Amino acid sequence: MKVLVIGTGAREHAIVHALTQDPTVEAVVAAPGNPGIDQVALCRDLPGGITDGAGIADLAEELGVDLVVVGPEAPLVTGVADVVRERGIACFGPSAEAARLEGSKAFAKEVMAAAGVPTAMAHVCTTVDEVAAAIDGFGTPYVVKDDGLAAGKGVVVADDRAAALAHAKVCLDKPGGQVVVEEFLDGPEVSLFCLCDGETVVPLAPAQDFKRVGDGDSGPNTGGMGAYSPLDWAPAGLVEDVVARVAQPTIDEMARRGAPFVGVLYVGLALTSRGPRVVEFNARFGDPETQVVLARLASPLGALLRAAATGRLDEQPDLQWRDEHAVTVVVASEGYPADPVTGGPISGLEEETEAYVLHAGTRLDDAGLLVSAGGRVLSVVALGADLAEARVRAYAAVDRIDLPGSHHRTDIALAAQRGEVVV
Repeated sequence: MKVLVIGTGAREHAIVHALTQDPTVEAVVAAPGNPGIDQVALCRDLPGGITDGAGIADLAEELGVDLVVVGPEAPLVTGVADVVRERGIACFGPSAEAARLEGSKAFAKEVMAAAGVPTAMAHVCTTVDEVAAAIDGFGTPYVVKDDGLAAGKGVVVADDRAAALAHAKVCLDKPGGQVVVEEFLDGPEVSLFCLCDGETVVPLAPAQDFKRVGDGDSGPNTGGMGAYSPLDWAPAGLVEDVVARVAQPTIDEMARRGAPFVGVLYVGLALTSRGPRVVEFNARFGDPETQVVLARLASPLGALLRAAATGRLDEQPDLQWRDEHAVTVVVASEGYPADPVTGGPISGLEEETEAYVLHAGTRLDDAGLLVSAGGRVLSVVALGADLAEARVRAYAAVDRIDLPGSHHRTDIALAAQRGEVVV
């Protein structure tokens, strides 16, 4: 089959990388893609951008593709998948109505309540006074979430009341702005991707990501600075429990509402002293967890995504996984996440290492040289017999990369390697 992947980041590069290894996939096209993707697949421009559903459907028809895979959240929330499906083309990605599970945290809470899904207690607030009352009721640490899309930076977890209120004010000042104030959930966090065809749920292997910018989980939240998989410390039966108590009831509730969910339901969990609790839902593959999960997936990805898009997940054989551990480390621009410096020259990628590099925020300048073009610039992925070996290989490759002013975390998967993550 021929597959069109929509997006520009490392998540899309990871998807393309996996699709090119599927013997049932004869061609992969990315739109608009990035310089790294362009080395392994055809890239095509999208003059109307990634939220232009008609433009994407036109390109899919021109190319004669069998499947469209929508990577980022913005085009899903704006209904790109709906437009593609209306043209009779199979699409992996939820409708605009189903993507509200990510597009509105208040809506997600409503669905979880209806489906009996365990999650944090929360208040939806539309004024600063309501936020103040809610955070005072829950106590520290204060958890304040922008209701809408915020590129992974809409959540503040703070002991400082003024900082929590300041974040809320910024969110509320947007048109139609509202925030969700939650109780703080203790315990390690887990990311679980569930492939869904509207009825059937097929879980992938769990991963853990690192959202804070600095070592030791210091500094502000980011889109994610690294991840690893598998989670040797996770309780036995965790995945089956989450499917039974979270993913399947949510998919059933969306179907009951007439908005069947087709695509990836990302379940962000906290493994609390009271059991697993949902921190958030996303309606697509998460970045950077996708990089490590797909690195370990031995089953053909294209066949899986097409089965989900066409309602045939229940016909798929059990998933196969590589035994190795995977680690990804994000190389970020100077100033990220507050004010990324872009345009810096990138070198060192051509050196042979026991890792591979996925492009996130890169472009070619007028002279054809690779430069940074975003906050998160590269994802370096390595496999190893265990976490220690995967970390050594990933960080050796990171050390060879030169981007002036860039920074990265040095402790991705370190606590897990040391056996320090406990539930």
